[in-house]
Amino acid sequence: MHQSFFQCYLIFVSLHKRLIMELLSILISIPWTDILWISLGVILTILGILGCFLPIVPGPPLSYVALLLLQLKANPPFSTNFLLIMAGVTILVTVLDYVVPVVGAKKFGASKAGVWGSTIGLIVGIFLLPPIGMIIMPFVGALIGEFIVGKKSKVAFKAAWGTFLGFLTGVLLKLIASGVMAFYFFSNII
Repeated sequence: MHQSFFQCYLIFVSLHKRLIMELLSILISIPWTDILWISLGVILTILGILGCFLPIVPGPPLSYVALLLLQLKANPPFSTNFLLIMAGVTILVTVLDYVVPVVGAKKFGASKAGVWGSTIGLIVGIFLLPPIGMIIMPFVGALIGEFIVGKKSKVAFKAAWGTFLGFLTGVLLKLIASGVMAFYFFSNII
């Protein structure tokens, strides 16, 4: 019994060493700068996805920079046209992220207090009951903002709903753009 366990252990160690050696040979064959660009790109891609939800982090621009980092590899994967299209998408989504929530809020009669309340609600929601708090708290914050400026219940709910819809639309646009860029990033490093 003891001898068979020891034999299994030796086989495991042997396979483990071979696997490590094979991975090292693959890593050695990749230029170290490519590993650096890919590693930084992975970090930026993850931050880009997180930035779709966090109001301070610019999600799509970070995802786009990750694509640009892949261009620094020994064999750049993207064409100039592709990068220009992605730059246009990044700029468009970034601009719309500022415009859509305001348009949604104004269409439903929201005040600046409602828009600010939605932003504060998002920040509170990040720490309070994540991830559900990130969805519910912008609405609650907008509603509180509308009540603070003296709106009645029905009008305040309508304004808060418009602010919330504008916020969700902005998040969805950023998430789609960053998701597409993340797809192209990861499909070109594998």
